[in-house]
Amino acid sequence: MAKRFRDLSEQEILALAISSEEDDARIYDDVAARLGAEYPATARIFEGMRQEELEHHRRLTEMYVKRFGDHIPLIRRSDIKGFISRKPVWLSTVLGIDSVRKLAESMELETRRFYEQSAKKTTDAATRQLLMDLAEAEQKHADLAESLEKEHVTPEAKASETEAHRRMFVLQVVQPGLTGLMDGSVSTLAPVFAAAFATQNSLDAFRVGLAASVGAGISMAFAEGLSDDGSLTGRGKPLLRGIVCGLMTTAGGIGHTLPYLIPNFRTATATAVVIVAIELLAISYIRNHYMDTPFLSAAFQVIVGGVLVFLAGILIGVAG
Repeated sequence: MAKRFRDLSEQEILALAISSEEDDARIYDDVAARLGAEYPATARIFEGMRQEELEHHRRLTEMYVKRFGDHIPLIRRSDIKGFISRKPVWLSTVLGIDSVRKLAESMELETRRFYEQSAKKTTDAATRQLLMDLAEAEQKHADLAESLEKEHVTPEAKASETEAHRRMFVLQVVQPGLTGLMDGSVSTLAPVFAAAFATQNSLDAFRVGLAASVGAGISMAFAEGLSDDGSLTGRGKPLLRGIVCGLMTTAGGIGHTLPYLIPNFRTATATAVVIVAIELLAISYIRNHYMDTPFLSAAFQVIVGGVLVFLAGILIGVAG
């Protein structure tokens, strides 16, 4: 189980900071290597950022050894709740200026938040000052990312790019909402249609769908709200994310449940199937628009999963 950031000791915070700076240096090194042939000037910028991260690593290590001794436990971001999971650079088939700019901005924001929150938890004055200095240093990465935009991004591309506030909106609202909508739309298909085909009764199917939707909404609200406190990732308050995720989960299930208020079973089922198709297409569009997932890829993933669950529900209902 991942540990909560607020439960970390000062020793653990420093150990985490050391491993994080090492990881970030490796990431910038990968970026510089990938861009070297096509964008040598930009590659040199990221090589300079790598050197800065290595210097941060050195300063943090000196502070740790001075306070806690030579043994530094290996604590990584993945061990702590709340850090953003990023796709490794080596897995990216296309790596351009725009994508590395967004990567640098994201890393800067998260790392700066981490140092600011860590400084508040630190009682040692020298350690606290070091963490605040590093938080200020991370701001330089944002300035470098902005310089990349001015140098390389055309006005047409710039006009269509996601602004900082939009990215925060995606993190705080769209992501939990989309997670809930996908879960509610797909996970409730089986019980709704199983009940419908088993009973051939619209009202019974509606009751099962309503119960499944509300239950799933409550479950997803708690799961999202307890996933992280948002202090490191900028994902916002857990309460807001939990409410958004829970409501969207319930809405996803209610959408194809409401048609069963129609007394005629066949008409209700036909209407529900149409609504299911609309829901899956809407999810594909949202993933494409906000999450940069190619529409055909998003549609294939969502629709195939939805159809399999839909067929499972029908087969179970008929068998019953």
